[in-house]
Amino acid sequence: MSKPRIALAIGVLCISIFPILVKLNLTPGLISAFYRMAIAAALLVPYVIITKKFKVTSRKAFFLAVICGVIFGMDVGVWNIAIQQSTATQATLLTNLSPVWVGIGAFLFMKDKPKRNFWIGTVVAIMGMVLLVGFDLFLNLDFNMAFVFAVLSGMLYAIYMLTSKQILGELEVMTFMTISLLSSTVSLGLLSYVLGEPFGGFSNEGWLVLVIQGVVCQLLAWLLISYATKYMRATRVSVSLLGQAVLASLLAWWWLDEQISAQMVIGGITLLLGIRLTFYEKPLF
Repeated sequence: MSKPRIALAIGVLCISIFPILVKLNLTPGLISAFYRMAIAAALLVPYVIITKKFKVTSRKAFFLAVICGVIFGMDVGVWNIAIQQSTATQATLLTNLSPVWVGIGAFLFMKDKPKRNFWIGTVVAIMGMVLLVGFDLFLNLDFNMAFVFAVLSGMLYAIYMLTSKQILGELEVMTFMTISLLSSTVSLGLLSYVLGEPFGGFSNEGWLVLVIQGVVCQLLAWLLISYATKYMRATRVSVSLLGQAVLASLLAWWWLDEQISAQMVIGGITLLLGIRLTFYEKPLF
């Protein structure tokens, strides 16, 4: 395996434990996202300053990296809320519709348009989503906040992937991550303050979970994933990240005793299959 693929595989493993940690509900969802970014930034910023690896090539790249950070911070924030208000399994699978949104974004804004397979896969993925969350929800239009936030998270992440791919062609990974983390931290901190979220008073277990999220799920995972994104196609990286949905579901069943019905299993498999078809290059028919 090439270095980018190895980095991507390890990165996926690191982020797979994140939904489980959030579902423990030891800290509010939004403040959990803030500390995830803040702890990672507190470790990365001194390193890039000491090693002199912070190099901004242009104002445009800098401001786009800032925007990326804000988008990613909002993505993690709404995903945390979706996980805590539903299940780690459902929120993770719905969030992983992001490859579909990546494809739609590429169709609207990029020269390399998705082919027929993309639209076939999109239909299959939507069918899987309907199976996953249940027919009654769609028939009654009973879309709760957890469902909306999970889907919104996938959309935000798609925007992040498409934008970061362009920026990483100009900025080095360390520089991009530093700018992105700082802007995520500031935006989430301001939003948490405005909404009156508590910045302290957590249990020892709560602080431990926050540290793990910041060091493993954010700093280590996204350094590796950003490195892979720099050298691989954004669509390839996006599809590979589907592995976290499977791992997170298994971990939620094992550690949290989340019930997974046969319909959810079929829906999840159908959803993942549909997303995989969107990036299958040979014509299906």
